Amino acid sequence: MTELLWALGLVMVIEGLAYVLAPNLIFEMLKVLSQYSIEHRRMVGAIIALIGALILWAMR
Repeated sequence: MTELLWALGLVMVIEGLAYVLAPNLIFEMLKVLSQYSIEHRRMVGAIIALIGALILWAMR
């Protein structure tokens, strides 16, 4: 459980830094993403989650 909380905290730090260091880039990315269908956004999210899971699995 400790590792899960550590990982969640790390994700929050990285997400927060993205908004602090590159707010305009985040805004532009959100504009681009809003042009895609919900199904496409879900597929992209699923692929990113799968890649992340594979990286975590490989690191173990």
